[in-house]
Amino acid sequence: MKWILTTALILSSTTQYPGQVIAQTRQPSTTKQPVQPVKTPASPQQRTPRPVFVLPKVPARLSPISGRRAGMGSRDNCPVVATALTALVPFQEEQKVSKQTDKSVIGIVEGLTTSERPTFWFYVPYTQDLSTSNAEFSLQDSEGKDVYRNAIALPPKPSVIGISLPENVTSLEVGKTYRWYLKVRCQQQTASVPVYVEGDIQRINLNTRVMQELAAATDPQQKIVIYAKEGIWFNALNMLAQLRLANRRDPSVEEDWQSLLGSVSLSNIATAPLVNSTNRQ
Repeated sequence: MKWILTTALILSSTTQYPGQVIAQTRQPSTTKQPVQPVKTPASPQQRTPRPVFVLPKVPARLSPISGRRAGMGSRDNCPVVATALTALVPFQEEQKVSKQTDKSVIGIVEGLTTSERPTFWFYVPYTQDLSTSNAEFSLQDSEGKDVYRNAIALPPKPSVIGISLPENVTSLEVGKTYRWYLKVRCQQQTASVPVYVEGDIQRINLNTRVMQELAAATDPQQKIVIYAKEGIWFNALNMLAQLRLANRRDPSVEEDWQSLLGSVSLSNIATAPLVNSTNRQ
């Protein structure tokens, strides 16, 4: 009888143990959290690209005559300057081999405009404290006749200056090529050889597509980009110069100025001071 009771107790404890083990190892149930959507950061507002000049496809060459974008470093007893007299115009080296020792500054110097009386911009390293110096700007037609000629005041310090054609000058004709010169004489003797730069300019009409793009542009910087990519150099440069004069502390305008000048290899004067185009005598 005793062994029957002992066997029953053993069987009873054996059947209860697995239930206790299961109860102890079962993990408490948790409430499933909903999956949160991943937030995509807002894309930055698109801005107007920086202006980059693109050489126009036509005309391939405005004039068969070579130009000079940078003046000689030593002429007419002029003082030594870190950066030469420079015209702010695109420059292309000519393919033909030149025997001149200064061939690096000789090439195709030209630009397009839509303006009747455009503004020409130059970096002038010579200053007004050179009491015996003078400067002269001239514009000639394709026959070599003067359209405009005037003495130019040198800046108080090395600067980029603008020279605008006054209202009493006959407007440039569309499709015609004109030759411009800026000459600086550090000695006023007639026989002295000036430091000079020269190049060509031609006035064109805008086609319908470009006119539509300009009309759709919402700010001047967009217009500058359009003019630059269409190869209309003088419009892009003058608009940006005027914008820079009016917004001297605007970093966006400064970056545009450096981009445009850098696209025609003029980064060396991109940080030079800018003087308004009233610098005439």
